Amino acid sequence: MVIGNLLAEEADIGELMQEALFPENVEFLGMSINPSLRTAFLLTAVVIVVGLILRLFVIPRFKTVPGRFQSLLEKACEFIESIAKDNSPHSYGFVGCVSFGAVIYISLGTLCELLGIRAILVDLNACLALAFTAYTIMLAGGIRFNKLRGAGSVLKDFSLLLSMSFRLFGSMIGGLMMTELVYSVLFLSFGIPVLVGVVFTIFHAVIQSYVYILLLTMFYGEAAEPRMLNGEKVKKNKKIKKNKNIDQTIERSYV
Repeated sequence: MVIGNLLAEEADIGELMQEALFPENVEFLGMSINPSLRTAFLLTAVVIVVGLILRLFVIPRFKTVPGRFQSLLEKACEFIESIAKDNSPHSYGFVGCVSFGAVIYISLGTLCELLGIRAILVDLNACLALAFTAYTIMLAGGIRFNKLRGAGSVLKDFSLLLSMSFRLFGSMIGGLMMTELVYSVLFLSFGIPVLVGVVFTIFHAVIQSYVYILLLTMFYGEAAEPRMLNGEKVKKNKKIKKNKNIDQTIERSYV
């Protein structure tokens, strides 16, 4: 009897995990699509509308002495800008903007799970899209600053595309399965499953956003770092030597 109950529970958990991994399609605008894709469409629309409202009506009213919301927004921008500047000093403005958008997309696309909406990155296609976007940005940076040599250095690291996408997918789907497992096993408790679900969701939203922009800025910085030719190096050395001679002349004049 006990063995039969255990087998029944294992079957129920297996079915629950299968439903979590392979959900049924939902209807959206007359199309049958994955629920994660529906979340992506809705989230993108919400972010665009909120961004336009902030840009047109809120940001023009910012003051020299910032309020709470302005201070919070400035701190968030400064934090992401510092990461971009440390890892991609040659074009930190551009990659900083991309990183800010990625943080919003990944974090909100994960936190929406708290509202009972399926997260975006539990679908492998979404993770591949983010990884492909990052890889394209790295490739563009390499071409912009180092022409064909920069493109070659990025293309040879094609494994980054796979590693970034599967790392995102593995982390997000692992969190989803853990949360579903806790909800199914601890069915008699009302506090622990909710607490575990909230903690895992927030943890993934923060950590995955940070890791993504950190990898993006680091690899973009490596691809965009100017690679000087031998003649340029010699020219630079001559310039440094000339500056040293000028400094020595100034020191003698003071003596």
